[in-house]
Amino acid sequence: LEVWNLGFMQFDRDEAGVQTPLPAPSIDTGLGLERLAAVMQGVDSNYHTDLFVPLLERVAEVVGRPYAAAGENGVSYRVLADHARAVAFLLGDGVFPSNEGRGYVLRRILRRGVRHAWLLGRREPTLTEVVGAVIDEMSEAYPDLAAQRESVLANSLREEKRFLATVDGGMERLERVAPALAAGTSARPVIPGADVFQLYDTFGFPVDLTRIVAEERGYDLDMEGFEKALEEQRARSRGARFSDKLGVTVERRVTVDQAEAWAKVPEAPAEAFVGYDSLEGQTTVIGYRAGVNSQSDLVVQHRPFYLEAGGQVSDRGRIFGAGWSMEVEEIVHDGNHIVLRGRPTGDFPGEAVLGTTVTAQVDPTHRRDTERNHTATHLLHAALRSVLGGHVRQRGSLVAPDRLRFDFAHTAPMTDTELDDVGAMVVEGIWASHPVRTSIRPYAEAVEAGAMALFGEKYGDEVRIVEIPDVSMELCGGTHVRHTGEIGPFVITSESGVAAGVRRIEALTGRVAFDHLAGYKRRIGELAGTMKAQPANVERRVNELLAEKAALEALVDDLQRQDGGGAEILAEAECDVSGTRLTYRGVRIRARGARDARNWGDRFRESGGIGVAVVAAEMPGDKHVLFAFATDSAIAAGVRADAVVREVAAAVGGRGGGRPHMAQAGVADPEGIVAAVRRGAEVVGNLAGK
Repeated sequence: LEVWNLGFMQFDRDEAGVQTPLPAPSIDTGLGLERLAAVMQGVDSNYHTDLFVPLLERVAEVVGRPYAAAGENGVSYRVLADHARAVAFLLGDGVFPSNEGRGYVLRRILRRGVRHAWLLGRREPTLTEVVGAVIDEMSEAYPDLAAQRESVLANSLREEKRFLATVDGGMERLERVAPALAAGTSARPVIPGADVFQLYDTFGFPVDLTRIVAEERGYDLDMEGFEKALEEQRARSRGARFSDKLGVTVERRVTVDQAEAWAKVPEAPAEAFVGYDSLEGQTTVIGYRAGVNSQSDLVVQHRPFYLEAGGQVSDRGRIFGAGWSMEVEEIVHDGNHIVLRGRPTGDFPGEAVLGTTVTAQVDPTHRRDTERNHTATHLLHAALRSVLGGHVRQRGSLVAPDRLRFDFAHTAPMTDTELDDVGAMVVEGIWASHPVRTSIRPYAEAVEAGAMALFGEKYGDEVRIVEIPDVSMELCGGTHVRHTGEIGPFVITSESGVAAGVRRIEALTGRVAFDHLAGYKRRIGELAGTMKAQPANVERRVNELLAEKAALEALVDDLQRQDGGGAEILAEAECDVSGTRLTYRGVRIRARGARDARNWGDRFRESGGIGVAVVAAEMPGDKHVLFAFATDSAIAAGVRADAVVREVAAAVGGRGGGRPHMAQAGVADPEGIVAAVRRGAEVVGNLAGK
């Protein structure tokens, strides 16, 4: 029984293969907590320690059979116990099942657990029961699990049910790609790798489950083709993780071909961001590079301009020198420099700008509007967690001067009541005019104090905390208002889904929110004028008009039910079909839409006769449509509505089709409708005579 491996760490081998001795050689025993527990408890496996035994017992309880370590199904019991633990902690940390990145990893883990439950004969949710046992077992050491219990179990159950449904779909697909072989077949057909991968990727069907079913049916799998398709999927997933937009936006790094290399001040001092405290100030140019398209790149010692990060867009502004100025069009992170890029105007000295003193001025309107939206996202995040639950975590954001966008972990669309409650909480936070405080603390101390860190984001030893007392505390490097009251109006404009388990809210603040609300007021005023009502009475007037419309539509329906619904009869005829009289009626009606014509046809078919009707419907917008209807007796006599409408429509350049009892066609030449409808009697006679 292997307990541990000894790893002797002595050298650092670089890419060239050169081995450099480590400053402190060490030995790694490879002994983890669970292995140590197995030794101390005298058991032969990590799975038989007191960390896993309660989970295995829960599996046995749900499955209805005791766990036998060496038994045929022992592996499935252990997989369920192990995967339930992983699922519980991933969901508790705010990871949700999806088709890319870490969400894809969670989905594969969860579905593999469900597959082992399937192998144990379970056709109903099983893993979620074990996830509940994980929470019971681990909550004392990890209280966040208990706090997230409801959300963890709900999301696990939802994904498990979803997968069980796809297993049924996968089995149907397997029936098509691997049908039962004829008795006596000796050759073993091969299921193509593309089909195996489709089962795996589209239906979530594990490969070993596909193999089991295939072997039962006498098939082999093209594993080489499957592995090729799988590697292509992994490459796409790696690309998704690299450009994952559900994490915090990192500092923008842009590589741009430049005409010249950097010119720098000798022994240039370090660059520093001073924009938290000041939007304007004098600074020294310590780097210059001539760019392309008349652009120039400058690096200054004290930079008040914020570089895009954490979802907040970069600042805009100007730099003023002696006889020249430059609009800052772009701010990028290029190598070790934060570059201010723009097109200088006036008497710009070129490389001689190095070492000169300039004035750097951030556009205050752009910055202040951006700050309003950034602080509003913190209030929004706190409100969402309060209304929807502690499982809500930020999954991305955009903070710009004209809007904010906030992506968060949640699995269901928000109700109108939830949106109203969230909006009200944000507005209350603004009206309270809370102070917004910032501080720098060690990471561990900040988290212990309750600051919210984003899952998957890397932080340094020291972090910046943005705190709204009694409302929000987050790790954040962005710029914010001094008091929440500076945010002004706040309006949620939309809520939508952007990925599995991720919702998005878009909102406005400040002057943009004011303009948005003013636009609503203006449109209501215009609507009130159109309806000849006061703005306060618009809602009542709309309801009155809707009631009048419903009454008029009911009256129209009543009139249409009387004597053919006001239909103009264009043709009537009879023909003999094996001694049975079959009638033909061609009519023209004015209709509000296709529904009116179909209602006419339903009444015709229910009239008890044996016949066929062609209806020329005139609809709003000078639209003309042909409909054909056939009673069951007419269909039995060989006359179908779809055949009739095709023949009649051909006379007016139209095409159509449908079912035996009802069909419709377009009309290209309305002038020929009357003649075409009258010709319908001949068409019916010809069809009846066949």
